[in-house]
Amino acid sequence: MNSQTESRLWGVANQLRANSKLSSSQYSTPVLGLIFLRHADYKFTKKQEELEGQNSNSRRTIGKADYQEAGVLYLPKEARYSYLLNLPEGKNIGEAVNEAMKLIERDNAELKDTLPKSY
Repeated sequence: MNSQTESRLWGVANQLRANSKLSSSQYSTPVLGLIFLRHADYKFTKKQEELEGQNSNSRRTIGKADYQEAGVLYLPKEARYSYLLNLPEGKNIGEAVNEAMKLIERDNAELKDTLPKSY
C-alpha cells in the first residue's frame, strides 16, 4: 500500500479520535474498510499488471478466475479504490463506497455479508 495513502487514512482516524465525540468503535469500521479497499486495489492492480504482461501475446481474455486463482480479490472497476478516489466532486462518496463493498462481495463469494456497508 502506498505509505502516503496509508498515513492519510490513519491521520483521519487520529482526527476522528481527537476531534469528535465518536468512540473508536464507531469510526474504526469505516476507516478500516477504506484501508481494506486500498489494500485490495493495490494487490489487484499489481496482479493485473502481471497478468497483462504474461498475456501480451495471447488473445485469451483475463477474467475473475485468473485473480482468484492467484489468491487476489477480483475488483470490478466501480469497486476499486482508485476509481472511488477519482469520483467527481458532488458525487455521493458514501453511497459509492457502499456499492463498492456490495460489488466485492458479489464477485468474491467468500466475503458475502462481511464487509461494512454503512458509509
